[in-house]
Amino acid sequence: MNYYDARETRDPAERERDLLARLPVQVAHAQARTPAFARLLAEVDAAAVTSREALASLPVIRKSELSALQKAARPFGGLAALGWGAGCARVFASPGPIYEPEGARKDYWRLARAFYAAGFRAGDLVHNTFSYHFTPAGSMMETAAHALGCTVFPAGVGQTEQQLAAMLDLRPDAYAGTPSFLRILLDKAAEQGLRLDSLKKAFVSGEAFPPSQRDALAAAGIQAFQAYATADLGLVAYETPAREGMVVDEDVIVEIVRPGTGDPVAPGEVGEVVVTTFNPDYPLIRFGTGDLSAILPGASPCGRTNARIRGWLGRADQTTKVKGMFVHPGQVAAVLKRHPEILRGRLVVDNPDLNDRMTLHCEVAGDGAGLAEAVVASLRELTKLRGEVQCCAPGSLPNDGKVIDDVRRYA
Repeated sequence: MNYYDARETRDPAERERDLLARLPVQVAHAQARTPAFARLLAEVDAAAVTSREALASLPVIRKSELSALQKAARPFGGLAALGWGAGCARVFASPGPIYEPEGARKDYWRLARAFYAAGFRAGDLVHNTFSYHFTPAGSMMETAAHALGCTVFPAGVGQTEQQLAAMLDLRPDAYAGTPSFLRILLDKAAEQGLRLDSLKKAFVSGEAFPPSQRDALAAAGIQAFQAYATADLGLVAYETPAREGMVVDEDVIVEIVRPGTGDPVAPGEVGEVVVTTFNPDYPLIRFGTGDLSAILPGASPCGRTNARIRGWLGRADQTTKVKGMFVHPGQVAAVLKRHPEILRGRLVVDNPDLNDRMTLHCEVAGDGAGLAEAVVASLRELTKLRGEVQCCAPGSLPNDGKVIDDVRRYA
C-alpha cells in the first residue's frame, strides 16, 4: 500500500467539505472547554463558521504570545481543554518557556502519516535520537513509530560511541533525529572501518535539510525525509517520495496570511503559516506559527491530493527598531489598508550615512501620482516616524513574505 489511508487520495472537494463540517464543532468545543477561547471568541457564532472566509474573520493567536498567556494562566494559558490527571499523560517544555500537553491518544501528534510516507513500516526497528526529556521531540517520534507497529530504541541525544555500538549490535532499519547527528554517526563508523548498512530510511527534523545533504545520505543507501511539525500543533505537512513541497496533513486547516495580520494572501504568495487543529485536548484555532511558507499550485505527483506548502521559508515576525521605536508588520499592513490603490507593499529600512531611513515600496497599477504624499502621512501617523514612499510596478517586489526588510549595515 502506497498511502497511510484512503483520505490521502480522496477528491479535494470531499476533503474540503469534511474539514468545514468539522470546523464549527471544533470552534464550539474550544469556546465551551477553554477559558481563553471562551473570551477570545465570545461574540462568535460557532455554527456560522462553515467557510474559510468565516474562519479568516477570527483572531489569530500567535506562538509568540504563548509564553505570556501561560504565565497569566497556568499551565497552558487557558487554551487547553484538559488538566492534570484528566487525559494529560505528559507535559513538556519548549524554549520560552512554553508548555505543551501530550494526551493519552495513540499517535497524539499524528506523525505516523509522515513516517509512513518516509517508508517506515510495521516490524522496523527505529533508532530515535531526539531528546526524551523536557522537549516533546522524542515522544513525538516514538508515538508515531509505535502507531505503525515499529519497535523503538530510545537513544536520545549525545553519547555517540554508545549509540554507534548499539546500532552495530541491533542493526536498526530506520533513524529518527537531526540530519547532522546522522552524518556524525556515519562518519564515526567510517573512521572505525565499520558500516551502518542496516539503515535504509530516516526521518529527520530540527534543522535545515538541504538537497545536498539528502543526496549525500542517499549515496550512503539511506532515503531520508522531513516534515513540518510543531509541539503545539503536531504534524502540519510532510515530505513524500515526489520531493515536491510538503503535503498538508489531513487533520488541520492551513492558511497563509500576510505577516502581522490575519488576512489570507493570494495563492502562491509567501506569508505566515496559520493553522487550525482538530485536537480536542488543545484546540488551537487560527494558531500563527511565526513561520513563512506558500501554497504550491496543483497536486503532488505522488498521488496525494491535499494542498502542498513549499516548506519553511523563514520567520514571519519582522519587527524591527527604527530610531529607537519598534515598527511592526501590523503597522505596515494598516498603512496599506488605508490606500487600496496599493497592491502590495514592503517597508525597507536602511541607514545611509548611519542614519536610519524607512522607505515604503508600493506596487501600484499607475504612476502613483498624488499617492505618495498621502501614504507618507499615513506612515507617520501609524508609526510615529518619518518615512519615504517609492512606487513600483505590479509584481516587482520579491515574493518572499517580507513586509519589513531591514537591510541596515553598520561600520
